[in-house]
Amino acid sequence: MKKKILVVDDEPDILEFLQEILEDEGFAVTTTDKGEYAENLHNGGLPQLILLDMLLSGKDGREIARHLKKHDETKHIPVIMFSAHPSAEEAARLAGADDFLAKPFEIDELLAKIAQYL
Repeated sequence: MKKKILVVDDEPDILEFLQEILEDEGFAVTTTDKGEYAENLHNGGLPQLILLDMLLSGKDGREIARHLKKHDETKHIPVIMFSAHPSAEEAARLAGADDFLAKPFEIDELLAKIAQYL
């Protein structure tokens, strides 16, 4: 069975790019530009990993990470946050993210981080 990854970003080009790359690597990928989607995950459709942009329009990725990490249903799911902001790694970790990638990132670096958690 394919491992499920949820990608949350408000840039359609990034969502499409990551979906293609990750599906080529054999993952089942769900993408959304809505932070609320990530906050309302339920047992039936839980991903094994979440890639989460830190700055989403209308919603802060750090709030979403905190929300996911405080609920029993989702706190075990690894969250890898990414951001173009240079000092974002510490903020991502303080919000509960398991790992961080600075944009732009190399695909090999992303895949290596995903492999650490799956």
